[in-house]
Amino acid sequence: MRGRPGPTAGKPPRTDTDKETGTAGTGTAGTGTVSPAPVASRTARVGPLARGALLRWLVLALAVGVWQLAARAHGSVYFPPPGRIAHHAYDLWFSGPARQLFLTDAAVDNILPSLGRMAAGFALAAVAGVALGIAVGRSRRAYALCNPVLQFARAVPPPALVPVFVVVLDFGTQMQVASIAFSAVWPVLINTAEGARNVDPLRLEVATVLRLTAFERLWLLLLPSALPRIFAGLRLTLSLSLILMVFSELLPGTANGIGFTLTDAQSRSDLLTVWAALVLLGALGYLLNTGLLTVEKRLIGNGRPQ
Repeated sequence: MRGRPGPTAGKPPRTDTDKETGTAGTGTAGTGTVSPAPVASRTARVGPLARGALLRWLVLALAVGVWQLAARAHGSVYFPPPGRIAHHAYDLWFSGPARQLFLTDAAVDNILPSLGRMAAGFALAAVAGVALGIAVGRSRRAYALCNPVLQFARAVPPPALVPVFVVVLDFGTQMQVASIAFSAVWPVLINTAEGARNVDPLRLEVATVLRLTAFERLWLLLLPSALPRIFAGLRLTLSLSLILMVFSELLPGTANGIGFTLTDAQSRSDLLTVWAALVLLGALGYLLNTGLLTVEKRLIGNGRPQ
């Protein structure tokens, strides 16, 4: 007569802990549950991010509150409280009908043209800067020859170039877009060239061994390696585009735009509109930079090309 098989046959012995939790060995007894470790890890990451965002908004709220109290206490017509500025901006630009996305005629006539000029100048500067930067950065000889010219062009103050564009293109949208694009192209061009120049030599050797084509090297090696520097240049170019957009609209011959609104309000001593335009420019700069940072994190994560 054969004896009953021992406890080691078929599965590991159950311990007292296993009996209490319903597990056998290291597995889970038919429950199909997932270890809470990934959930806890995600929670641990979200916590500091939420606290950081909350702290930033608290600092902003504190600054606005101090401004509100100081403006009310001082009572100066030159420094209105932020509550009045926000209410005036709402009445001036954001109280329109729903069919216009709540934008008033003043917003359509001034904010949208400004954004269009800035977007056109930024797009031209970004495309030209990335293309020329990759072309210059791929060759050490080309970089050495072009670097003095790039540094000289970058050092020229953008407002100093406006008279040249006025002579060549006359006043108007073409002059404004050209001045924005030409003056804002240098940060992204130089950063892209630096990024393409500093590609890991080991990766270049691997590309040679794999016999990658020129397009494959560009798409699979140079662009991913240079993306962190490209986005660093794009952020500078975006800020310059916003500044140059306002400056180009301060010139004679401009009939609309946020810069035109500033000069028109200043000529009429409408200080509420001046402050509203300044706050609007700050908000636009923050939103545009946040959007670009979101795209950057989506593409390269924590600084590593995907």
